[in-house]
Amino acid sequence: MTIAKLSLRDKDYELPVTEGSEGEVAIDIGKLRKESGAVTLDSGYGNTGSCESAITFINGENGILRYRGYPIEQLAETTRFTEVCHLLIYGDLPTEAKYEEFGRKLTYHSLIHEDMKKFFEGYAITAHPMAILSSMVSVLSSYYPAAQSEEDVDMNIIRLLAKAKTIAAFSFKKSIGQPFVYPQNDLSYTQNFLHMMFAVPAEPYEVPEVLDDALNLLLVLHADHEQNCSTSTVRMVGSSEANLFASISAGINALWGPLHGGANQKVIEMLQRIQDDGGNYKKYVNLAKDKTSDFRLMGFGHRVYKNYDPRAKILKTAADRVLEELGVNDPLLDIAKHLEEVALEDDYFVSRRLYPNVDFYSGLIYRAMGIPTNMFTVMFALGRLPGWIAHWKEMREDPSSRIHRPRQVYIGKTERDVQPMSER
Repeated sequence: MTIAKLSLRDKDYELPVTEGSEGEVAIDIGKLRKESGAVTLDSGYGNTGSCESAITFINGENGILRYRGYPIEQLAETTRFTEVCHLLIYGDLPTEAKYEEFGRKLTYHSLIHEDMKKFFEGYAITAHPMAILSSMVSVLSSYYPAAQSEEDVDMNIIRLLAKAKTIAAFSFKKSIGQPFVYPQNDLSYTQNFLHMMFAVPAEPYEVPEVLDDALNLLLVLHADHEQNCSTSTVRMVGSSEANLFASISAGINALWGPLHGGANQKVIEMLQRIQDDGGNYKKYVNLAKDKTSDFRLMGFGHRVYKNYDPRAKILKTAADRVLEELGVNDPLLDIAKHLEEVALEDDYFVSRRLYPNVDFYSGLIYRAMGIPTNMFTVMFALGRLPGWIAHWKEMREDPSSRIHRPRQVYIGKTERDVQPMSER
C-alpha cells in the first residue's frame, strides 16, 4: 500500500494513499486528527476530496468532462436529456425498452397535486422563480413521505424529475401573471417544458424544433459537474439522512448564488451595462485589463478548467446555429460576439486562459430562446437535477458514508471571565 509521510512537531505520521480510476491521487487523512491532534485547513475545500464517486470525471488541465465514462462531446451529439438522467442516476445508458419505460413514468408523473396550486397563489408577483422552485420542491416531501424501500426511492426520483419541470414552468407563469398550462402526454420531456412555458390556454402552440434541440443540449451539458457548491450541498444535507426533496431543495438554493448558477445571468447583465453605455465594448475590455478597476468580464475563465471548457466549445457552435435559425437581432448578442473575438485572439486573455465558458454561451442561447433572465438559474437547476439525484443516491447507498462534519481552526478570543455589566 502506498503511504504518505507527514512530519509534525518532530513526529512522523504515515497516511494511506488512494488512487482513482483515472489516476487521481488522494491522501487519506481520516486518522490524522486522532493520532496527531491536528486537522487540515483548506478554505473553500478547493483541495479536499469529500468523497469517492463513480459519477463524473473532470480533468481541468486537459478540458475533459465525462459522465460515467462517456465523453460529454459524444453525449451532447447523440443523446436525449432523459437518457442522460438514466445514465447518471442508474449508471448506464438505457436500452430502448428501458428508455421507453423511463419516459412513460416521467410523463405519467408530470402533474403536480392540484392543492399545490394554492401555494403558487400565495407568492408575491415579484417572487423570484428560484425561490418558488426551491420551496415547492421541499413541499413535495409533504405529499410523498420519506421512502423506506428501494422501490419507493425510485418512485420519488421519478416524481421529482417529472414534477420539477412543471413547477419551474408554473413559477414562470406566476411571475408574468398568466394561467398555468398543464403538461401533455404526447410531448417529450423538453417539449413539455417549453409548451408549459410558452403556450397560452385555448391557443395552439407547437414547440419549434430548434428550441427543443437547444434546450436538450443545454440540459445535457449541465447535468452534472462533480463536487461543485450545489452538489456538495446536496451531499452535505443528505448525509444527515434528510429526504430526497429536502436535499435537492438545499442544492437549488446553493445554485441560486451569482458565483454559481447565477453566472449566466450576470453575463447578460454585463452585456446590458455595456449596451447602456453606448455599446463601447473595447472600453470594458480595457477596464478588465486594468488592475485598478473592479470591473470583471463575466463568462470568461473557469475555476476548474485551465484549458477551454469542453461544454463551451459545444455551445459556441450551437449558439451560432440557434441564433441563425431564430433570426434573432439583438444588440446584446452583437456585443457578446465582439467580446468573444477579443477573448479568443487577445494575448492578455489567451495567455491567462480566460476563454468564454459555458455560462457565457448558455445565457446568450436562453435569451435568444425567449427565456427571461430571472429564469436562467431555474434552467440550470433543471439540468443539474439528475446529477444532484445521482450524488444523493450514491451517498445513500455507500455503507461508509457518514454525516458531514467539517472541522475548523478557531481564531477567536481565548478564555476570559464574564464581568458585571457595571464594569464593562
